[in-house]
Amino acid sequence: MLLMLAVILINYGGALWVSIGKPKQKYKLWIVVVANLLILFYFKYFNFFIHIIEGITRHDINIFEVLLPIGISFYIFQALSYFFDVYGKKCKVQRNPLKLALYISLFPQLIAGPIVKYSDIETQINYRVHTSKQFYYGVRRFIYGLSKKVIIANTLGMVADKIFENHPAQLGMGVAWLGIICYALQIYFDFSGYSCMAIGLGAMFGFTFRENFNHPYISTSVQDFWRRWHISLSSWFKEYVYIPLGGNRKGKARTYLNLLIIFTLTGIWHGANWTFLVWGLFYGFFLVIERMFLGNALKRNPQKIFNWLYTMLVVLIAWVFFRSPDMGYAMKYLGAMFGFYGANGIQPAIYYLTMNAILIFPFAVLFCGILQNWLRKPIEKFKTATWVFWVESACLFVMLCTCILLLANNTYNPFIYFQF
Repeated sequence: MLLMLAVILINYGGALWVSIGKPKQKYKLWIVVVANLLILFYFKYFNFFIHIIEGITRHDINIFEVLLPIGISFYIFQALSYFFDVYGKKCKVQRNPLKLALYISLFPQLIAGPIVKYSDIETQINYRVHTSKQFYYGVRRFIYGLSKKVIIANTLGMVADKIFENHPAQLGMGVAWLGIICYALQIYFDFSGYSCMAIGLGAMFGFTFRENFNHPYISTSVQDFWRRWHISLSSWFKEYVYIPLGGNRKGKARTYLNLLIIFTLTGIWHGANWTFLVWGLFYGFFLVIERMFLGNALKRNPQKIFNWLYTMLVVLIAWVFFRSPDMGYAMKYLGAMFGFYGANGIQPAIYYLTMNAILIFPFAVLFCGILQNWLRKPIEKFKTATWVFWVESACLFVMLCTCILLLANNTYNPFIYFQF
């Protein structure tokens, strides 16, 4: 709490400071930005930095371990969003410290996003409309999000964790692919479920937050994937880093470099581990390739199923780096996926699947966006019908009861993005 208060005061004072005197004094900008980033570096990357020094010097540094405060990456980025918006004259400076504190500490999305830009809710902080219709919408979104998390993500997460507990050399190809597919589904339904709950809770209190996901697993290119995945983080880096670096306005070479910088930072933002850095660079490489020539080829390809297969292959390989504890494990797991060990594995794939996982898996695949696209026209046609409201309400009640029973019965309820 003291750390969050410090971040609030730094950015409250920093915004007041840049709003007086000559406009856009860059030394003020750098002082406030560095102050924010030093806090983030200390709490998130200090241990990693010490580990690197120990590896280089081959000498143990006996120093205390810094614990990672929950949600620090999210609320520091939100605080910086406010400061950047004031500095860039996109919004007025907030002179009431309690209202700025409300924005930075807004509990529905404080711990794991979505990252809400200050300019998006500036007017909502001062004036909000509360209606029964909006409150119902909030409850509806919250239950959908909770169901994504508890019913789908937790069920498939237990399968993924059970597989990743093994040494990759002990896994057959089928098991290795099952593990990473279950993890891909887990992280999507876990994080999009949390975002749904945050949007729902916000709506109950009169806030309107932007969507954070748009069915990323139906993407037909890596560029398309990143327009649909963790939209708030992508737009944050685009607006506050990519465009100030020059974006795509300074020639092709500079555009490619800017993309690599952005995705290096995106990887590092997720955690202090070489695996996250490689994860970011891996995506940066494919985005550069698509900018160079592959993107045009994908657009001209009439068989979009091959575009989708290419995109999902890239995404699944990337998730291996994201999920693995270290680079050695990640490379060995990729070896298991592509049959480099030539072993059938100690246990068959069915060994890792519970009956719940078998029942949930097809629903998880369908609800990644396939079913929503199929049902879009019928939903638009009948969404105003009274019987649709009552059917959906009954389904929501059943889903909520199911979630409560599962939460009461299970202790496995980790939110993946809490660690970031």
